[in-house]
Amino acid sequence: MAILPIDSGRYGTKEMLAIFNEQNKVNYQLEIEGAAAISQGEIGIIPKSAGKNIFAVTKSRKITANRIKQLEAKSDHDTAALVEALSEKCIASTRPWIHYGLTSNDLVDTSNSMQMRDAISIIQPKIGKLAILLAKKAVTYKELPAVGRTHGQHASIISFGLKFANWASEMALHLERVQEIKKRVLMCKTLGVVGTGSLMGVKAVEVQRRVAKRLNLYPAEVTTQIIPRERYAEYVFQLSLIGATLEKIAIEIRNLQRTEIGEVAEQFKKGQMGSSAVPVKRNPIKSERISSLSKILRSQIGTAFENIPLWHERDLSNSANERFMLPMVSILLDEMLETMIKIISNLQVNDKRIKENLYQTKGQIFAEFVLEALIKKGVPRFVAYRDVQRIAFEAKDKNMDYFDAIKNDKAVSSKLSEKEIKDIFVPERHLGASVTIISNVNKTVQKYMKRFT
Repeated sequence: MAILPIDSGRYGTKEMLAIFNEQNKVNYQLEIEGAAAISQGEIGIIPKSAGKNIFAVTKSRKITANRIKQLEAKSDHDTAALVEALSEKCIASTRPWIHYGLTSNDLVDTSNSMQMRDAISIIQPKIGKLAILLAKKAVTYKELPAVGRTHGQHASIISFGLKFANWASEMALHLERVQEIKKRVLMCKTLGVVGTGSLMGVKAVEVQRRVAKRLNLYPAEVTTQIIPRERYAEYVFQLSLIGATLEKIAIEIRNLQRTEIGEVAEQFKKGQMGSSAVPVKRNPIKSERISSLSKILRSQIGTAFENIPLWHERDLSNSANERFMLPMVSILLDEMLETMIKIISNLQVNDKRIKENLYQTKGQIFAEFVLEALIKKGVPRFVAYRDVQRIAFEAKDKNMDYFDAIKNDKAVSSKLSEKEIKDIFVPERHLGASVTIISNVNKTVQKYMKRFT
């Protein structure tokens, strides 16, 4: 019976959940045992025949998590139980060489790296897919004028596509960030009890290099009994950073879906219910889910940083929480990416409402451009600023259209003709460099896709 939602399959794809199931963890650790044994046999640390036998048994997938649990009930040590289960399947002459020169955390830490390796292989293409979707939306809406808001207030005119371009750019950078951390995070460690190479002596470094190559990991340059936890903290931080970007997008969608704004909406499927009590509601539940999961995702950063300082060559104060933390951040980010891809793929954009909202302030959103026009006519900035502000405030008090107020005020009409004023109040004229910026972002996304996926 599943106790937590993360165990129930509610969150995360089957592929990501599979990486962290008990049997797969066992398989990863057996793969390390096999890679270490065959490598040791190749360079004469253990008999070559023993290395081959151990390697073959670890590849057979005949050792089960259930059997290890049975043995662990007696030994109260999960790694010892795994080694004993492996011994049961190997020929008698090979058994003394199983786990030779290794320690528990060689298996634990390197299998963690293998899990992170496979998690990244699922996450990275999804980051790329989302970046592409966002870039396409940016291009689609590059010439659509919309309200740009700061402090929750109408500020100036923005290309609606620029919203998507900002998000697409950051997702493309996440591709680069994830690629960068691989060489620091995906570490192979087989240096024994306190990081000296222990029983393997000077050949330990060569064994580790060979094991790392077989496992598609990076050999650790130096360790204690464990891989430095700065590496795990970077992984958790990077996944949390991606999650924060996803939440940034989700919050904007939630805000734009407000009844009072209504510029976008999540897809509402046939038969879907928005509320058990209010039949007409269409809630942005997927975006809200992302906001909710992002909170628990980034809460793991603190734990990851707390695990960095440990006693001497190691203690166990990090061990228990990492069994939760590493699967949780990977599974939750996977869920969030999947959800955001669905949101953006099916996002409903209300062009009509976007255009209507430009005039919610009766044209006062054009104030910036009236100010600019007066300055270009030689009016000192602060004189022009005070006039534009005064007219705006008076127009609001009188519930008057800002265009009419500007046109009828002598401080402005003495400097600008009616045609010049009329031209100011055309939103398409005020997109600035938006089209160029969006085009550049689209090219960058394409470039990063080729490099990192």
